[in-house]
Amino acid sequence: LRLPIVVSGRAEDGAAWSEPTETDDISTTGALFHLNQKVNPDEILYIRSHRPDGVPIKVKARVVRCAPASSGTTRVGVVITEPTENWLRLF
Repeated sequence: LRLPIVVSGRAEDGAAWSEPTETDDISTTGALFHLNQKVNPDEILYIRSHRPDGVPIKVKARVVRCAPASSGTTRVGVVITEPTENWLRLF
């Protein structure tokens, strides 16, 4: 499922960043997507999207895996940590 999302977090120097992307895969507990921004396992990210009825949602996620992609981006897998009920409303 390709779902447009905006991912945000903090760089190692503490600077805030935000990057639009879309999911490669999505489940009731997490998502997989590509980022240009460098992230590390266990890092906390915030994901914003919209429910099918247009209502915006924001959830907190923890990076569980990172792998280089052929496009020069990083494939990032996350697990949703809170609020999970907001994430479930996407389905």
